[in-house]
Amino acid sequence: MTGDRSAQVAAVAALAEPTRRRLYDHVVRQAAPVSRDDAAGALGVPRPTTAFHLDRLVADGLLEVHFERRTGRSGPGAGRPAKLYRRAGCAVEVSFPERRYDLAGDLLAGALEQAEDTGASPRSVLGARARARGRELGAAAREGAAPREAVVAALEGAGFEPRAEDGVALANCPFHALVTAHTELVCGMNLHLLEGVLEAVPDTGWVARLAPAAGRCCVRLEPAEAP
Repeated sequence: MTGDRSAQVAAVAALAEPTRRRLYDHVVRQAAPVSRDDAAGALGVPRPTTAFHLDRLVADGLLEVHFERRTGRSGPGAGRPAKLYRRAGCAVEVSFPERRYDLAGDLLAGALEQAEDTGASPRSVLGARARARGRELGAAAREGAAPREAVVAALEGAGFEPRAEDGVALANCPFHALVTAHTELVCGMNLHLLEGVLEAVPDTGWVARLAPAAGRCCVRLEPAEAP
């Protein structure tokens, strides 16, 4: 599954169909890949219906196809490989509002490993890694876009829900649960991340500042001349 939120929502929505959900549950509970005939027989669902729903689950990224000859033979006369289904190797997660604990986890784990290897302060390493990731996000959004539009696009993609408000207020914190338990650490990481985005996209006239407020991210973007 890609990071495309629309694709993730569609994948979850696909499981709302009862027969499709039963087939998905059956496939993922098996130790080996499952054929259409196996699934149809196990659940008492007509084979054409089974094939339709299994292929829909593949299209939505929830299952993947595997081909193998179940006879154990190869070469001429061995027959066609069977089309088998198994759980896709990726995870599908959707939350409203959006959470990005994968991003936070990657930054925190990477900082810990680097700090152990170098003897540097974990907090300072985390700040540097967050700033570098922010530069990556900003650079990816910058091509072909005006500076401020690029920054807003980068923040939307990361789940911050930016809103124009004498600068940019961030209506959502993608790391909400972590901020609640580790406010200073995660808000500092957030600040470095957004500073990195602005470094990659010059000429916005914005700076990132800590500005905690109820129901919002602890960081906001303000005009550079603001106190």
